[in-house]
Amino acid sequence: MSTVTITEEPLGLENLLAIVDGARVELTDGVRTAIAASRAVVDRALANSDAVYGLTTQVGHGKDTRLSEEQIRSEQTFLVMSHSGGVGQPLPTRQVRAALAVRLNGIARGRSGASPAAAEVLAAMLNAGVHPIVPEISSVGAADLGPMAGMAQVTIGEGRAEYHGDLLSGGEALGRAGITPLKLSGKDGLALISANGVSIGHAALVVARAERAADAADLAAALSMEATAANPSIIHPSVARAKPIPGQAAAADHLRGLLAGSALLQPNASHSVQDALSFRVIPQVHGALREYIAAARNAVTVELNASDDNPLASAPDQAMISNGNFHPMVLAISCDALRIAIAQVGQLSERRLSHLWDAFFRQMTGPPGAAYGLQLRYPAAARFAELKQLAASATLDIPPLDLGVEDHATAAPLTVRKTDAALAVLDDLLAIELLLAHDVLATAPSKPSLGVGTSMALRMVEEAISAAEPVADAVHRGLRERLFSQAGG
Repeated sequence: MSTVTITEEPLGLENLLAIVDGARVELTDGVRTAIAASRAVVDRALANSDAVYGLTTQVGHGKDTRLSEEQIRSEQTFLVMSHSGGVGQPLPTRQVRAALAVRLNGIARGRSGASPAAAEVLAAMLNAGVHPIVPEISSVGAADLGPMAGMAQVTIGEGRAEYHGDLLSGGEALGRAGITPLKLSGKDGLALISANGVSIGHAALVVARAERAADAADLAAALSMEATAANPSIIHPSVARAKPIPGQAAAADHLRGLLAGSALLQPNASHSVQDALSFRVIPQVHGALREYIAAARNAVTVELNASDDNPLASAPDQAMISNGNFHPMVLAISCDALRIAIAQVGQLSERRLSHLWDAFFRQMTGPPGAAYGLQLRYPAAARFAELKQLAASATLDIPPLDLGVEDHATAAPLTVRKTDAALAVLDDLLAIELLLAHDVLATAPSKPSLGVGTSMALRMVEEAISAAEPVADAVHRGLRERLFSQAGG
């Protein structure tokens, strides 16, 4: 099993995803020193009886109400136990692991005020496979308080957890894993819950999925170009040089590689002077998707390695600082924008289906046989309607809460969830486009010479058809599995 070492340097998304997929985690001595230094700031504030939010005062609208000495001792447990409400299905295990890893890395930045023991128990849970069971809907995106509190409960032996396939109480799960429950002290409770682990972790998974979808979109478009004898001038290097948008250039380069060796690229190839816009602007639209994926990746990377704690335990200043770093605004807006780009790529795919449909019937000379793409044309139209609805913004819809004190939120978990759902719809559309392009090529009067990448795509479709039950939904499902296990690989 691989190991990811969390250091004082930024953690990359690839390492986070490795932890999600089961890699062990270790902390360096430098990280432990940084954590201890921020904890010393908390201890100093407690010793001085400073007014510190969530430490010596209540939270939310009770921010200016001081706690008694007895209340201070119980406040951290109260915060963990009182903030864990939620509804809906449990978060998938991969999202739980992502959230735990994000919070651990956040504490490792050395500004949370959590104890070293809090970091160690998170690492131990990840390494042992103790996965808290928390509902997916509770956070409004001003720190993921609800789900993070549910996870924090397991660290102290409360709540619910999955361990090696068994659903257990938090205490029993820790006991079976040989992990001693955390005894909350100082700012431990607030540090464990006042963070955006769920939003950031899920967004990291979404970015990785979107990167695969961008490659798959190019693949589907390239096979459609082959099936319709499209004009390849759109991917001429001079076009990208004339409009130097990196995503557009990357999409054109990828398409050119997929079509290498195709008859379309031969000097004497027969094609229209220019095609419909759903073909002509593939590099521009697919390039926009790549641009917004890059923006989302950057936003996730920054949040992953930021300190989103309130209050911030600043060792250089020896101060506890109230702030709004728990608001992942750039990440939330980047997901809203990414969904629009996803919908644009889906719209192009859906529009190309009409041209493939026309090409199929123009060349049909007899009964079509099992044309699975043809059968799925109308379901594709239905799916695109969903994709268009999913493109609507999510970040402006949270109402004021807690007596008007919490009068703004980012809706980060919702916008990330919607982006994941939009990618699922796009996956469906791209698989259908590949199937219909296959139908056109399979019934063509003469078989064109395909490119290196498009030949592989056609073989993948044929293998999916051969392996599946001979019904459209089974073929589609099998192709989706193949497509997204290979796209971007």
